[in-house]
Amino acid sequence: MTPFVKAFFDEATNTVSFVVQEPEGRACAIIDSVLDFDQASGRTSTASADEIITYVQKNDLHTQWILETHVHADHLSAAPYLQDKLGGKIGIGENITVVQDTFGKIFNEGTEFQRDGSQFDALYKEGDSFHIGQMRSDVLHTPGHTPACMTYVIGDAAFVGDTLFMPDFGTARCDFPGGSSKTLFKSIQKILALPDETRIFVGHDYKAPGRDDYAWETTVGEQKALNVHIGTGKSVEDFVQMRDARDATLGMPRLILPSLQVNMRAGQMPPPDDQGDVFLKIPVNKI
Repeated sequence: MTPFVKAFFDEATNTVSFVVQEPEGRACAIIDSVLDFDQASGRTSTASADEIITYVQKNDLHTQWILETHVHADHLSAAPYLQDKLGGKIGIGENITVVQDTFGKIFNEGTEFQRDGSQFDALYKEGDSFHIGQMRSDVLHTPGHTPACMTYVIGDAAFVGDTLFMPDFGTARCDFPGGSSKTLFKSIQKILALPDETRIFVGHDYKAPGRDDYAWETTVGEQKALNVHIGTGKSVEDFVQMRDARDATLGMPRLILPSLQVNMRAGQMPPPDDQGDVFLKIPVNKI
């Protein structure tokens, strides 16, 4: 099948969210939603999510799934808000438990923070499949950027999260806890083994030098031929050397500390205190 894909670009975080609709029907899934967050004031807003809600309601779509490709470090997820407004189940890779254990310790969350993935409605593993209406989605485990990264292959479209970017920008960083450039190389090979005509939808775009417009759709064939980090048959040794050297020059994402605390909880904020106030932690010299 060829699903209809509607993209929503959040320039503040360079994130692309997607609504994926079955070609003949009203069922849809929402992938990698954004909750707007102003770090200076500590305030959230739902403008980005409301744009998706308006689109879904205007087109009379039935939201069955709200999917995360991984625990994002650069934006907060709006999954609970969307679920409240539109319904649907929240899904992520089963290795969310690894991420929860790692960052539960970093943020000193204590024993009350469940590290079993129970905040999510569905935990996927390699080879799983599910349906969006009559349309089948197959799940690939594609770690390397994070341990829980998943690629959703829905009809002739693959939603790769941060694993791959547009060919002129390359691949994901691998220097977060649990990341591995060698593992990412292996994961990318799974994606590149899909048919050349498979549409690839990337989770971010940073507008590579020389390109005027943002972009988020490419193909497996284009990635094989043109990706500046992984294309034209580059070896795993060359890729690891390049990726590790490049990662050593990168600063941390601006919203990494609030994002991880919220996203490892399936988009929920940490529990409020006795006065009903919610706080996010800033661990010092931990990441």
